[in-house]
Amino acid sequence: MAAQEPIWRDFVTAQNQGNGYLLATTITPEPPAADPARLYNFQRWTNAYSVQTDLRYKLQYNPDLRLDKKEAGTWLEVFTAYYHFVGKLLAAEEAQNATKVRDVDWAVVYEGWKEVVSALYRGYNNTVLDAWTIPCLYVAGKYLRVFAIKADETAASQRDSGMAFGGGIEEDAFASAGQNDKLEDAARQINRLFALCLSDRAPIEDSRKWALYYMANLLFKTYFRLNSINLSKNILRSLQAGSAEMPPLTAFPRAHQVTFKYYSGVIAFLDEDYATAEQNLTAAYTTCQARASKNKELILTYLIPTQMLTSHRLPTSTLLQQSPHLDRLFTPITRAIRSASLHAFTQAMEAGEEDFVKRRIYLTLERGRDIILRNLFRRVFIAGGYEAPKEGEASTGQPMRRTRVPVKEFAAALMVSGAEVGDGEGGVDGDEVECLIANCIYKVRSYNFPPFTIAHVVCFSLTSASYRAMARVVGDDKISESGLCLSPFFFFPFFLPFIILPSTEGGEEKGGQGKVRRRRRRRRRRRRRRRRKMKESKANEYLHRAS
Repeated sequence: MAAQEPIWRDFVTAQNQGNGYLLATTITPEPPAADPARLYNFQRWTNAYSVQTDLRYKLQYNPDLRLDKKEAGTWLEVFTAYYHFVGKLLAAEEAQNATKVRDVDWAVVYEGWKEVVSALYRGYNNTVLDAWTIPCLYVAGKYLRVFAIKADETAASQRDSGMAFGGGIEEDAFASAGQNDKLEDAARQINRLFALCLSDRAPIEDSRKWALYYMANLLFKTYFRLNSINLSKNILRSLQAGSAEMPPLTAFPRAHQVTFKYYSGVIAFLDEDYATAEQNLTAAYTTCQARASKNKELILTYLIPTQMLTSHRLPTSTLLQQSPHLDRLFTPITRAIRSASLHAFTQAMEAGEEDFVKRRIYLTLERGRDIILRNLFRRVFIAGGYEAPKEGEASTGQPMRRTRVPVKEFAAALMVSGAEVGDGEGGVDGDEVECLIANCIYKVRSYNFPPFTIAHVVCFSLTSASYRAMARVVGDDKISESGLCLSPFFFFPFFLPFIILPSTEGGEEKGGQGKVRRRRRRRRRRRRRRRRKMKESKANEYLHRAS
């Protein structure tokens, strides 16, 4: 009888002190390091026939406990389910340690732990258990997910080895159903716990809402593993709808804050809402403890591509060297962007393609090509030098940069950088180069000019204000003798404050503008015909109904 005393000693101490975390250790599947034989001692303390009688005696006739009848009945259900679960857990662990794979059935362990969770759920749902005991919910949800993953992995390995068989030959041989049955069921059970906390109407001091973000984080982890990320948005909407009746996020434990901000940022990242993603991921990174290197590595995996798009910021070598994994993935990409080398960027993307796809950042990193094109085009513009003074024109103090850059110069820079702009016959596809330039202009921020025409010679029309803005950013003192800007990261509004004008040589301008006008007139006629047909069809439908 004395072998099981540590559990009851901790249980009595937790009840008298109101210590929820100590109370949770009495029903955890992992014994404490100071008492590794706790589960075995608890299992040998009684047997399956007299477990309820012995537990009832411990709960109702202990002079150090002051539990009312309902609370004692709830803990009787919890510890009874826990006793049966411990027997199943120890049997599975012994079979696994003996390498008896056929005898390991983690699905039975999962079902046993599910009974413990159901007993706790009934206690909270009937308002029997107080809010200070919510660490028991943490343990319930955490290990529900752990045992579900083990059960699914065991079932998958048995299917692969031919030890488990399907229902019949009519089943689809390529169907993926049944591979995550337990984890899907665990997601439903954790969702019940989340709803249980969200629907609590008790005062905030005694509310179960203090467990909301922990349960939300568990659901995020589960949905991400199930590849059901859209379901995570329902959790965010539920939290947002009930935010008025909840404590602020900063009032919760730091671990809950960091995990929630991380998953919120990743969800926004996958939705291509990069501004929100940067805000949440930055908050998670700054709140994360300095010693949590693994967590910081996970956050930076998404924060680096996000800031690459939102603010064109690249990570420093000092930051990347803190994590060998991040250094291997992102250092080749940052070097390629800084050197404006499309060939090196392609090689870096191919080398890390498997990891990028696994973490769902491949398509986002692909947009780094736009930054390389921007840097490359700016270098061509700067290397073009200054306008030669016109004949008879007085020389001003500051020379003007060249404002007309031929397409062939951009094409040469693209070829040197490793871009695929060839025409297949040893030449350069001018249309492809013009298309790249037009796309860059389209992505200029706050650039609201009317449609333009691309001709054989691309001309940059710089206003005096735009040129002064560029001069303030670039500056003659920041340009090396080779004509390249030493600082390669400037935003598009300062880098490309130009429009593309048609060539003034020959009669191409007149013919090109005439073609554009004719196309616009044809489009207007087609739109008028479509509107006329829609009106006629509506009138005929009205007459048909009236008749």
